[in-house]
Amino acid sequence: MAALTIDDVIAALTAIIDDCRARGSRLGYFPALYRRVTQAVKDGAAAGQFQNGPLLEKLDIAFANRYLDAYNTYQAGGQPTRSWAVAFAAARHQLPLIVQQLLVGISAHINLDLGIATAAIAPGDQLPGIRTDFDQTNGVLASLVGVVERELAEVSPGIGRLEALGLRTETRIINFDLDIARQLAWTRAGQLAATPAAELDGAIDRLDLEVAAFNELVAHPGLAIEAALAPIRIEESNDVRRVIDVLAAPPLAVGA
Repeated sequence: MAALTIDDVIAALTAIIDDCRARGSRLGYFPALYRRVTQAVKDGAAAGQFQNGPLLEKLDIAFANRYLDAYNTYQAGGQPTRSWAVAFAAARHQLPLIVQQLLVGISAHINLDLGIATAAIAPGDQLPGIRTDFDQTNGVLASLVGVVERELAEVSPGIGRLEALGLRTETRIINFDLDIARQLAWTRAGQLAATPAAELDGAIDRLDLEVAAFNELVAHPGLAIEAALAPIRIEESNDVRRVIDVLAAPPLAVGA
């Protein structure tokens, strides 16, 4: 059943987190992080920090429902979008770093879901009216990687060496560039908003293929990079419940 309110989204994410924590499943990493984003956006809307709170809430719900639908489909043995299938598959492997598993989920959600949800909520000439709130909401999600990276030192003590390996800059980690993802999400929203209804499914399918291919590079960046990351991975905690608890820390403030 689709979430109808932000509180529904938070409740659904909490149920997933609790289930994954009980099972010791890495599938709980992304929703633990995502719940923090959702709570921060809810708090910001309640404080009047967005230009159009009701429209933003509709976008946030539509955006979240794409993840919830993909997760529930996967858990039921169905086929989610290819982008999410790659992200979920990464949770079954021991090799990717915790931050890689987070990034591949963020990639699926920003690079695929955000443009689709935005175009659906603000189609055609309504799209420019949501740009400011889109940027602020998207910024909350994108800003989390740096914040969580510092927090993850507790369970991934070698994560700071990414920069020394040339695999991290201010916005780029491994193969994922946050600034580019944010810019592309808006561009894709504009393209989808202008796509005729009869052609929309095909356009989304092509985008899904593109994002899925990119996600493979994030999760499995090649032997040379994986070898460089291996010492960091060896130092990481394998206590999935502990990692989930770190990621599910109190929510961040909007614009953090």
